Amino acid sequence: MSAPTASRDASAFLHIAMWSGPRNISTAMMRAWENRGDCAVSDEPLYAAYLAATGIDHPLREETIAAGETDPARVIASLLGPAPDAQPIWYQKHMAHHLLPGMDRAWIHQLHNMLLIRDPDEVVASYLKARESVTPEDIGLPQQVELFDELAAAGTAPPIIDAQDFLRAPEAHLRALCAWLGIDFRAGMLHWPAGPRASDGVWAPHWYTKVWRSTGFDPPHAIESTPLTPQGEAVVAVCRPMFEQLHAQRLRVGG
Repeated sequence: MSAPTASRDASAFLHIAMWSGPRNISTAMMRAWENRGDCAVSDEPLYAAYLAATGIDHPLREETIAAGETDPARVIASLLGPAPDAQPIWYQKHMAHHLLPGMDRAWIHQLHNMLLIRDPDEVVASYLKARESVTPEDIGLPQQVELFDELAAAGTAPPIIDAQDFLRAPEAHLRALCAWLGIDFRAGMLHWPAGPRASDGVWAPHWYTKVWRSTGFDPPHAIESTPLTPQGEAVVAVCRPMFEQLHAQRLRVGG
């Protein structure tokens, strides 16, 4: 996918939904958008509903459910409304695996959607450092493919950002995304103050230590083969074609 062009009336209120999988640069990306100064952010607003519906045991599960909204319909209604603090832009950091089977997705078409992908070898290796087991659905690639196909069929194919590509040229990618959205790029998106934010989810103390130390995007790193369990290898094998399908249509910009 070549660099996109503006797609909206710059004067209109803007909802942005970034659909990622776990163990990606999604939280650093949220930092970048929040640091614009004209953008509210929401950290995984469907997480509490996902935990309540699945019963899955995640770190700080009960705290997340207590702090969030467990009714997906209520969450969705809020996500389509005015942004927090009356900001003109609302960046919503979503995990694709929070889109459970049977969940109505019509509301997603009202957002400006983007996909953030990462090589499944890296995702699975990182995921299994924190969890005992993993499935393709846990890392969100099946849901990302479904979402891309649905939006593309409706004529609104979302930009796809590969994490490694992005880290090689964050400014070029952010400029391209801002152009697609019809908004100005701001240099503040490239750097931010270290430390926690009030916008971080209650799970942040468990997951965001590295982000809390950061003041910008890390440089890219070489993708290394990490020994996986047989289950991990099986999940990568299933997810590899899905990743390649999306990767072939990723946003390509200069450095």
